[in-house]
Amino acid sequence: MQIRDLPYADPGVPDVRSGTRFLVWLGRRQLGGQVKSLLWGLLHYLGIAGLPFGIGLAVQAVVDRDGGRLALAGVLLLAFGGAIAAGDVMLHRTAVTNWITAATRVQQLLARKTAELGSVLTRRVAAGEVVAVSTGDVEKIGWFVEALSRFAASAVVLVAICAGLLVYQPALGVVVAVGVPVLALAVLPLLPRATRRADVQREKAGRATELASDTVAGLRVLRGIGGEDLFLGRYRAASQEVRRAAVHSARMWALITAIQVVLPGLLLIAVVVHGARLALDGRIAVGELVTVYGAVALAHHPLRNFEEIAMAYSFSRPSAKRAARVLALARTTTGTAAGDGQRRASGDLYDPLTGVRAPAGLFTAVVCGDPDAAGRLADRLGGHPAEPSAEGRAHASVLLGGVPLDELPLEAARTAVLVQDKDPVLLSGTLRELLDVPASGAVRAEDALTAARCEDVLDALAQASVDADGDPMRTRITERGRSLSGGQRQRLALARSLVADPEVLVLDEPTSAVDAHTEARVAAGIAGLRAGATTVVLASSPLLLDRADRVVLVHEGQAVAVGTHRELLAREPRYRAVVTRETDGEFAVDTVRGPGAVALEALEGESA
Repeated sequence: MQIRDLPYADPGVPDVRSGTRFLVWLGRRQLGGQVKSLLWGLLHYLGIAGLPFGIGLAVQAVVDRDGGRLALAGVLLLAFGGAIAAGDVMLHRTAVTNWITAATRVQQLLARKTAELGSVLTRRVAAGEVVAVSTGDVEKIGWFVEALSRFAASAVVLVAICAGLLVYQPALGVVVAVGVPVLALAVLPLLPRATRRADVQREKAGRATELASDTVAGLRVLRGIGGEDLFLGRYRAASQEVRRAAVHSARMWALITAIQVVLPGLLLIAVVVHGARLALDGRIAVGELVTVYGAVALAHHPLRNFEEIAMAYSFSRPSAKRAARVLALARTTTGTAAGDGQRRASGDLYDPLTGVRAPAGLFTAVVCGDPDAAGRLADRLGGHPAEPSAEGRAHASVLLGGVPLDELPLEAARTAVLVQDKDPVLLSGTLRELLDVPASGAVRAEDALTAARCEDVLDALAQASVDADGDPMRTRITERGRSLSGGQRQRLALARSLVADPEVLVLDEPTSAVDAHTEARVAAGIAGLRAGATTVVLASSPLLLDRADRVVLVHEGQAVAVGTHRELLAREPRYRAVVTRETDGEFAVDTVRGPGAVALEALEGESA
């Protein structure tokens, strides 16, 4: 796999049983790149290992005044130098390719999981953790994949150096063969403690980042209540904890690095002292001593890869564990049966958990006293099953025409049911690009904008247009629609959902950010444009509820009443308590006066 071929057509199905298994799976998927990097690494490190032999041969040739051997040594040095240069260039090229392709594979897997779960993802995993996995953790995982082949090449070359020196000069080779494994394994006892300190640092850094994000998001509110200094003090305290944890972690890694420097130096001193004695006794030649000395000195370079792989694994294992935890989340409760790739469903939308039913072709409104419960219901209606109960039992999936939604292929489920969250996101781009979504083609963008009452939004975009003709469709919308008001963003998102024209459209509080006059017009636009199509609106606004063909009241997680808005006002006190915002005292008075009088007053107020 080359960088130019990215992204992957299919990143694969990862092994997410643990972080280590995920790393192993990722390494297997990168096997071709790892082999290439290993071979170039062997060429590079063998060239480095061969240099001392050429230098020793040249020194001995000078001592013996042998011109032929000196010329041979020169040729060998040139060959080893060329191997080092070519191997280094290609090792770096293939290693970086492995890093980028592995990181891209993980990012694609995370993006696919995010698209699969939608808004449910942040209900199951903290948003800060998702951001950490998709940024810093991806880089650490890629680092381990990239370092793995260089470590393997270094290990092979070190074994070759020890074996070669045992054959070339046994008296000194024994010292090297004993010392090199000690150098390679000396830092292992320190790794668990270093890893724990690094984990503490990452945890504190994550908390500080989450605190900063929350502060920025609520900065306007904080300024309104004068709470900037309080949160600034909290962030300073959190950042100081991160600093102390980072220093604490750095000390351990500095100790590991120092060991990797000191021990090779001690081995080199031991080789020189022992070799000098052997040379004085005439047991080895000067050239042989130079060769062994050079081999030990240059062995420090591949030995550094042992420290790097230890650090890479220590950092990447927790990162892989977090990535595996996110990737292990599933939208299905029972899985999709084989051969269901073309399965489709249509008909009534029914939630067995709450008893809410939305008949096909009708405009159904659902009233929940708890906004969080309404959000969870919207997720379920979109095909995302609820979390298992306290007893560990999984809740039944929402049914569309009797077919469980979470058993449908993702594309089929998303085509059949579209859920618009109460806080929809607008991506940057032109208005035309915003409305260019997968759609049935039956609803034009102009009709959707009209139904969502976006006239003032179009006027504002036309004034901001850089084109001479002032075409609002070509005006660029900033990231998340920050240049627009909350109500304008909400209506543009509604227009985008109406353009998609799904079989079932679920809207969670689609008019919460607009005034009553605009809300009434938007309600009429939704009812008109979606006439004959299945529409579910979760809201408590009388202006929306009065447009619905039927209204379902959900109380304490169960559908307890069904009827039109006016019927429920007249006969259902719990409905009136939610819709008219009655207090307990008003509720008691209404009970005495009777539902008829209350309903009459509510209708009169609505008409006014």
